[in-house]
Amino acid sequence: MEPKWVSVKQAYEQPIGSLLKVRGWVRSRRDSKGISFIELNDGSRFKSLQVVAEAGVIPEETLRHITTGACIEAIGVLTESPAPKQPVELRLQSLRLYGTADPETYPMQKKGHSFEYLREIAHLRVRGNTFGAVFRVRHALAYAIHKFFHERDFLYVHSPIITTSDCEGAGAMFRVTTLDLENLPRTPDGRVDFSQDFFGKPAYLTVSGQLEAEIFALAFGKVYTFGPTFRAENSNTPRHLAEFWMIEPEMAFYDLHDNADLAEEFLKYIINHVLNHCGEDLEFFHERIDNTVLETLQHVAESPFERITYTEAIRILQGASRDWEFPPVWGNDLQTEHERYLTEEHFKKPVIVTDYPREIKAFYMRLNDDERTVRAMDVLVPRVGEIIGGSQREERYEVLLQRIREMGLNEQDYWWYLDLRRYGSAPHSGFGLGLERMLMYITGMKNIRDVIPFPRTPGNAEF
Repeated sequence: MEPKWVSVKQAYEQPIGSLLKVRGWVRSRRDSKGISFIELNDGSRFKSLQVVAEAGVIPEETLRHITTGACIEAIGVLTESPAPKQPVELRLQSLRLYGTADPETYPMQKKGHSFEYLREIAHLRVRGNTFGAVFRVRHALAYAIHKFFHERDFLYVHSPIITTSDCEGAGAMFRVTTLDLENLPRTPDGRVDFSQDFFGKPAYLTVSGQLEAEIFALAFGKVYTFGPTFRAENSNTPRHLAEFWMIEPEMAFYDLHDNADLAEEFLKYIINHVLNHCGEDLEFFHERIDNTVLETLQHVAESPFERITYTEAIRILQGASRDWEFPPVWGNDLQTEHERYLTEEHFKKPVIVTDYPREIKAFYMRLNDDERTVRAMDVLVPRVGEIIGGSQREERYEVLLQRIREMGLNEQDYWWYLDLRRYGSAPHSGFGLGLERMLMYITGMKNIRDVIPFPRTPGNAEF
């Protein structure tokens, strides 16, 4: 009878004596006294499965091709392992070679490689320990996000990737066009004639799904978007990408305090999910990447978040006896050093800062009665600072229109957004969490390029 094909993860769960078929890629092979020990991994878990081949089981012609990177199928009996670090091993009965990997040219050898080098071979780096762990955690995190909102009756909305409006008013957007760049059509005054473009007007890759999410929130109550967003900023830093994934819930009838409560609940939920389901991978990050990872995550999951206003934060920072790289001044945005001081030294737990000056926040945030601040919030966590940004949205038509004009935006681009305030407007709130920033926080990885499968950065769009 043909044995059942199981994953490496499933193999560890089978009873001793089971005849199994496993498929995957060879991490290493060593030979001792005629016996071959093959480390086989298929990405289903961190730990590989040791396949033990007695002398003569694998023909010599085949054996020489069983090198790091080769793809094989192994059929054998699951037995207890005498090795102290592994409970089981597979005693090989037959082997099939799917694909070879020339050891002279295969870029992923058992020796350690720098993350910089591995970014150059993003098509192969996922076969290694670190990136296998990163992307299993990424999968678990994405699942937890959907699960959290599904359990709370949120509607999942697919917001458009191509847009004609700028949510943030920052202007750093990728243009989408079908115009012939070598022969651009011009208007009589010499400008590019976008009426001849595919959409009949300038179009861009989206920076956020928020505005479209508000449309659905004002019909369905509670919704969220989860998809790719884009920034055309020339920021070549370990914390910036040109393409990244955002989670953006939007809720009708939620004020700023409701919004903050949901953000705290959300963070704790997804962190606990990863702690409960990715133990093996998190142990690796704790041992090899950052030995504070587990402690930090457990601390955030267990701590009640502190709530303070921006004005209170500035007062605390100005009263701190330390030299700042960026001295805290009311009216300036908080810097990472400020955020980390609040979370790591002053309060020693996560902090939600609210009510920021209107001048440093986006046009859609609700203006407070003091007309100096808006109902914005940033969720700060130890080790990185800001992890979530959000606000109560401006639901008053005249106030929103004035804010759009103040920011120098074209109100015609937001006609439909203003309509939402003309027809059945309601208080509503929302926030955004960058998936990759969250992954950096959970794993301890220091460069955002190492938590996304194929990073898009200035000068790099490979793969």
